[in-house]
Amino acid sequence: MAARIYSPARTAMQSGKAKTGYWVLEFEPEKPRKIDPLMGYTTSGDMKSQIRLRFATREEAVTYAERKGIAYRVELPNEAKRRQISYSDNFRYDRKTPWTH
Repeated sequence: MAARIYSPARTAMQSGKAKTGYWVLEFEPEKPRKIDPLMGYTTSGDMKSQIRLRFATREEAVTYAERKGIAYRVELPNEAKRRQISYSDNFRYDRKTPWTH
């Protein structure tokens, strides 16, 4: 019964940082998933794969896992390196690359 503690990345529909910054504790699957031969659905007999616990900080998630005796693995988030650009830079007279329209 191992768990994974991570901070989820923003979705593809987000441009800002809203609804990020929290930490999730998820259990690793104990049994592999199976494909139902009749309908093609993916099924699993592992009920712990449905549990997702949210915490405000990583320390709270680690404390919870240690208190309950859960083996855990912490995955640190990769911060995106955002480049500051301006729309007016497209029209600068000293551009490094020429305007191509």
